[in-house]
Amino acid sequence: MNEKNTKKSVNRKKYSPQFKDQALERATKDGVSQAAVDLGISESMLYYWRSQQKKGGDTIENQKLQQAEMAKLKREVARLQEENSFLKKVATYFTKESE
Repeated sequence: MNEKNTKKSVNRKKYSPQFKDQALERATKDGVSQAAVDLGISESMLYYWRSQQKKGGDTIENQKLQQAEMAKLKREVARLQEENSFLKKVATYFTKESE
């Protein structure tokens, strides 16, 4: 097999929301450069996390929780819409049958 045709796998580290929040707290306290060196991550990553946090106005962990809650509520709305549609069909059926 030719090596040029194989895809390189990108090994990205995934950081927990708690780690991100703690890293941002440390960057605020010690400075971004020092926090990045101490934690072994790039400064640009800390700046990115900071911008994400400012956009949401909340901690990254809370943003994740809100996204999960939103997804759950959307699923619930879809389920209720299906039930409502079914009940309308049933009501129409029985209305026509009783006439």
